[in-house]
Amino acid sequence: MLSILRNRTYRHLLTAQLVALTGTGLATVALALLAYDLAGADAGSVLGTALAVKMAAYVVIAPAVGAVADRVPRRALLVGSDLTRAGVALLLPFVDQVWQVYVLIFLLQAASAAFTPTFQAVVPDVLPAERDYTRALSLSRLAYDLESLFSPALAAALLSLITYNWLFLGTVAGFLASALLVTSVVLPKPVSASITAAAPSSGSVYARATAGTRLFLAVPQLRALLALDLAVAAASAMVTVNTVVYVRDLLGRSAADVPLALGAFGAGSMVVALLLPRILDRIPDRTVMLRGALLLTGVFVALGAITSVGGGSWRWPSLLAVWAAFGAACSMVLTPTGRLIRRAAPAGERTSAFAAQFSLSHSCWLLTYPLAGWLGAVAGLRSAVFALGAVALVGALLAVRLWPAREPVPVEHEHAGLPAGHPHLADARRVGGGWRHSHHPLLDGLHAHAHG
Repeated sequence: MLSILRNRTYRHLLTAQLVALTGTGLATVALALLAYDLAGADAGSVLGTALAVKMAAYVVIAPAVGAVADRVPRRALLVGSDLTRAGVALLLPFVDQVWQVYVLIFLLQAASAAFTPTFQAVVPDVLPAERDYTRALSLSRLAYDLESLFSPALAAALLSLITYNWLFLGTVAGFLASALLVTSVVLPKPVSASITAAAPSSGSVYARATAGTRLFLAVPQLRALLALDLAVAAASAMVTVNTVVYVRDLLGRSAADVPLALGAFGAGSMVVALLLPRILDRIPDRTVMLRGALLLTGVFVALGAITSVGGGSWRWPSLLAVWAAFGAACSMVLTPTGRLIRRAAPAGERTSAFAAQFSLSHSCWLLTYPLAGWLGAVAGLRSAVFALGAVALVGALLAVRLWPAREPVPVEHEHAGLPAGHPHLADARRVGGGWRHSHHPLLDGLHAHAHG
């Protein structure tokens, strides 16, 4: 897996992702403490609203970025996003009103909504071989899981020496380091950048902003991916929102056990991310991802048993096992997602497709986050488990129904009369006096191919 780190461009991009994630993790801890200083006992409502603002920014901004991404150099877009995030983080220690937190969080997450889909679309161009790209997806999954474990530990260590306001400077440093790493490499140009004047990029801003969403609705595998995103969001929201409730209230354990439970979720995800590259060499994405989604529903049943039983020392290790199983099942779905989008989206539309995935998946979180929190608080944990388990089951069954068991095979064909810069020749290879490439039959009704 680590052999792909020999690629200097990818190595720098992965390092940029790691330092930016670490900075974001420090900001998460510092923001919670800032909310407590500003709102006291109402800090939870402040953080809940900030989380909703974050998701709203992701849902709204990501498609807009997809509309303009082909008109802005990739490196400029990534560096500009990092510098914006650094500037916002620099302002956070100086806020003294709750509304200021909401405004700055929106700006910070809007920049993240520009950075992440662009970054995701660059990686398959840097590592065009599917075997290498699969390993990059696993490393990216590991980066997210390691950050969830490392950042809180780093924050705890730093807070023994400094006040929480200084953690925001760590966030600034992370984003600045990310920007420097991105500027240190030459990124491949997107296919749309090579479109000639004879075939210019066209369409209204609205049409370009919704292009990725229309692609998702047109391709059965991507429609299934939306259902899978819903199932994952149900499980992840349960873990993110209610871990502290399970550990502290239901099981009566200490605050120190909360990060242990969250760590079990991350550990389950990391184990699967490490194993998947070899598994995906032998087993189709469909099989792995659908089994992961169906596993989520079984884990919800186990969680319901733990929630319903009145007592027993076995419940704590069982909760850790359930959280690890949630992490493993989520990783089975999330890790291969980039492979699926890469295959379904034409090279020139990958940024739009990744932006649509970013926006639509976070729309699912926007639904499941409040469902997990409000139901757990008002009706109890059993009601939350039942409702989110039902959401996960519906998502899994929809995905099974929507994803064809037998996928059409890409059709390989040649063009002898098209110039080298023609957009139809994206991902084509030179053969003799012409060009040869493949197209996916599922996209035939969506894209009008211009044959010269």
